[in-house]
Amino acid sequence: MDLSSSGPNNPININHIAISVPSLEQAIKWYQNVFGFKLIGGPVDFITDDSLAGMALKDIHGETLRKMRMAWLVSENHVGFEIIEYVEPEAQRRQDNFEYWKSGITHFCITDPNIEELCHKITEQGGKQRSNIWEIIPNKGYKISFCEDPFGNIIEIYSNAFEDLVTEITKGSSDNSI
Repeated sequence: MDLSSSGPNNPININHIAISVPSLEQAIKWYQNVFGFKLIGGPVDFITDDSLAGMALKDIHGETLRKMRMAWLVSENHVGFEIIEYVEPEAQRRQDNFEYWKSGITHFCITDPNIEELCHKITEQGGKQRSNIWEIIPNKGYKISFCEDPFGNIIEIYSNAFEDLVTEITKGSSDNSI
C-alpha cells in the first residue's frame, strides 16, 4: 500500500488525537491505568520565547499563550495521544463539555469488546459514565456507550471495530440503529 499520496482510494492515516487537561501527571496516570496507553515522551515544558518551538507555539496558539506542558502516549493500534496542560494562561475546565450542537470535535472513541468492564473502570478511576450501554445492533451484539475522563473529555466506547459497526448501520440491519 502506497502511503505517499491520499485520495478517494488511498485515505490518510490518523496520526494522533490531542486533549487538554488541568493536570498533566494525573492525566498520564489515568490514561495509562484505564486504557493501557504507553508513555513515549514527556512531560516536556514549552514556553513562547524566541526559540523555534516558542515561535511556532505563539503562531499556533496566539499571543496569550505563555507556557504549556505536553506528554505523548500511544494506543495499542499506534494512534498517538497527546496530553496538553496549559499553564499560562491556566487551563480551565469547560462548564458544558458536550456542546454537540456546536461545530468542532465532540469526542474520541475507544474500542473494547467488554464495554461493561471498561465503563466500570472509568467510573472507578474518577471518570463518569454519561450514557447507558446501548446494544445498537442487537443481532450482532454491537454496543456503544459514552463516558468522560476526570478532566471532562468525552470518550465513546465501541464494542466492535468502527468499520464493522458502520457497515451494519448503513446496510440497515437494525431498524433502530443510530
